Amino acid sequence: FDLKAWDTLEACLAESLATDYSDLRGTPPGVVARQRFVEMRRTALDRLQTHHLSGNYEVTLDGNRGRCRTSMMIWRRDDEGRVLNTHCLYDFEVSRSAVGWRISSITQKVLWSDGDWAIHSGIQKA
Repeated sequence: FDLKAWDTLEACLAESLATDYSDLRGTPPGVVARQRFVEMRRTALDRLQTHHLSGNYEVTLDGNRGRCRTSMMIWRRDDEGRVLNTHCLYDFEVSRSAVGWRISSITQKVLWSDGDWAIHSGIQKA
């Protein structure tokens, strides 16, 4: 997200993935093709400066599947200096295939956000 390396992001994802960004975006959970997932992020974030900082990883593995919970702080700034900062938790599920480990599910749980919601075009709620 931060480097806008969209091809690299796509390479980390399974062909389709379950997503739940309902806390931030106001959209219901669903399953989306990886190309669509990347395109939605590119559309919403390309014009913003972003910095995602994560830590406190809790990782579990079970054969060819795994889970990772992480605490994250997301800073966003537009060209006018408006900001939207989000404190959240992410739950990632991964699966191993013939080409390696890929993210198969992403759930974001927002703890709180500060700033101007209008700078993020992917948010459907105010």
